Amino acid sequence: MSEENPKLLLVDDDEIFCKVLSRALQKREYNVEVAYNQKDALEQAQQLHPEFAIVDLRIGNDSGLNVIKSLASSYPDIRIVVLTGFASISTAVESIKLGAIHYLTKPAEIDDILTAFYHDEGNADINLQTQPMSAKRMEWEHLQKVLHDHNGNISAAARAMGMHRRTLQRKLSKKPVKV
Repeated sequence: MSEENPKLLLVDDDEIFCKVLSRALQKREYNVEVAYNQKDALEQAQQLHPEFAIVDLRIGNDSGLNVIKSLASSYPDIRIVVLTGFASISTAVESIKLGAIHYLTKPAEIDDILTAFYHDEGNADINLQTQPMSAKRMEWEHLQKVLHDHNGNISAAARAMGMHRRTLQRKLSKKPVKV
């Protein structure tokens, strides 16, 4: 990794969020390129050869998991942090398996994101949940797992769960409920 102006790829479909985060990263002397979809992310990565990446899980209709997989296979030393407003256990696990080094939920502070790039070891002292997951959170986790198992295809996931596609879309458009 270079010491001066490390190259960072920011992948998120929220243009305002990208503008704010990009500005904060540039103030910390990162060379930032922004991509708003999977295709642009992979094209920009070929030109930039990023050392770091911040990837949202939902990039419009694209899955950030595919971006993580491609970046990790093309750039073995890249440090990828997932930043999402739709956190779930299954996507956290898959993100790490595919090559991300950390998984954060939005909103996240810039210092937390930068710290996550260098967080190489797990924390055995992390606070454990004292209460079981709520039924609504369990439903959210299940929807995310089935959707992932069907490669993000909402119609196929809805058929597998015996529900109408629009019902599943409505449930997925809601923010995840607290644990």
